[in-house]
Amino acid sequence: MLYNSASEWRDASNKHILLFGMSGLGKTYVSNLLRAQGDWFHYSIDYRIGTRYMGEYIADNAKAEAMKNPFLRELLMTDSIYIGSNISFENLTPVSTYLGKPGDPDKGGILIDEYRRRQDQFQRAEHDALLDTGYFIRRAKALYGYSNFICDTGGSICEWVDPTDDKDPIMTALSAECLCIWIEGSDDHIDELCRRFDKAPKPMSYQPAFLSRAWDEYLAEKGVAQDKVDPDDFIRWTYRRALDHRQPRYRAMAEKWGITVKAEDIYAVKTAQDFDDLIARTLEARA
Repeated sequence: MLYNSASEWRDASNKHILLFGMSGLGKTYVSNLLRAQGDWFHYSIDYRIGTRYMGEYIADNAKAEAMKNPFLRELLMTDSIYIGSNISFENLTPVSTYLGKPGDPDKGGILIDEYRRRQDQFQRAEHDALLDTGYFIRRAKALYGYSNFICDTGGSICEWVDPTDDKDPIMTALSAECLCIWIEGSDDHIDELCRRFDKAPKPMSYQPAFLSRAWDEYLAEKGVAQDKVDPDDFIRWTYRRALDHRQPRYRAMAEKWGITVKAEDIYAVKTAQDFDDLIARTLEARA
């Protein structure tokens, strides 16, 4: 690891960290806090995906919908209007909307073959965005003079990492650049995430093998055809299974390439100094 003790962490003139874990446990909260209060550059993987790697897909999808409207079609064909996504760190809706939910198109779903194609696009985009981390560390220092760097990853990072491989290319590259920190949620946190998701189910990305298994099991259990699946019902049904699938993968990543902090300790962080102290205590305990 870049910092093997509390003293190494405290004495470092350039602190580089990467946060990973389930969405909703504080990665972006801490990233925004450090950006606002300290000398930290915030690199958002999801923002990079939406602007650099999937921006054209998102815009083209919106244009395809607009082309169905004769009025908008005429304006587009004459270059009279421009359609683009307004992605920000706080609003990543264009990415999730493009990913969509599989199922009945009449209920807002996407047929499974198209859904899988978009999932594949997202996997490639996230892979490339993660491997851009080192470039952004150097860019943040050279252009803006930032000494400290935080990489705010998406919840699906564990889907593309092989935690059993000591030489996994993604984690080998990331751990060489950053201290990798898993934010671990308790059973109560997971239950709360499930309650939130049930109220407002949002598109997710899945490991291909997991998606195929979940899709087949859902169809068999519900006894429905692929094109008649209720999209929201499927992703609600899948959510807890996805969290249970991801939790041991996160844990193995932390054991091999980083450290673990509890979600409740992240929630207690109110200042950049609080965060420094938390990481120092964690490193000291690990040693």
